[in-house]
Amino acid sequence: MDERHNTTFPAGFFSRTDETDDAEFYAFDRLVTHIDDGAIAAVGALYDELNFSGLSDPSSGPVLDICSSWISHFLIKPERLVVTGMNAAELAANEMADERHVRNLNVDPTLPFDDATFAAVTCCVSVDYLTKPLDVFAEAARVLRPGGVFVCTFSNRCFPTKVIRGWLHTDDRGRCRIVETYFDMTAGFDEPTTQLRNPKASGDPLFAVWAQSVVAI
Repeated sequence: MDERHNTTFPAGFFSRTDETDDAEFYAFDRLVTHIDDGAIAAVGALYDELNFSGLSDPSSGPVLDICSSWISHFLIKPERLVVTGMNAAELAANEMADERHVRNLNVDPTLPFDDATFAAVTCCVSVDYLTKPLDVFAEAARVLRPGGVFVCTFSNRCFPTKVIRGWLHTDDRGRCRIVETYFDMTAGFDEPTTQLRNPKASGDPLFAVWAQSVVAI
């Protein structure tokens, strides 16, 4: 683990109530959505706004969806979508995916891809489960092409026993700040943008923090 996890954040920040093997927790197939329809639509609208489905030169290229599941919330399928996640059956059910990799980023935060492979990286409602986020963010920067975007979306719902304690012990603004800090501490990203994407929603809020890759890693 990047030593900055230990020196920058308080003791116990990345611990969880349930520290048993994540593979056991995710072995059960969950073919459900973890945010409501309005929040899902907000994710898709952001991806469309960032042009992930219609990527054009000079940034055209495949999209990587990490910590993925049986559905990736694009309004239009990217030309090529690669997904990583914890559950093989869920990934197999992802009809948008062209390539699938079972990957536990809390055990091994590396991504099995060459440098500067992807035009965009997405992480939907999963950044709060990462116990080695600076390592994962560094990998996202590495596999992104210069000018590519890494976007994290999240709400206020989670599996409370598996989310990191630092996430549970703050409010929505604090959670946005946590993700901003991950970007700020990762070489290769410019200043992050943070938005509440559905401010008038009566259901689940949808927050997004994203940043652009500014140099090849």
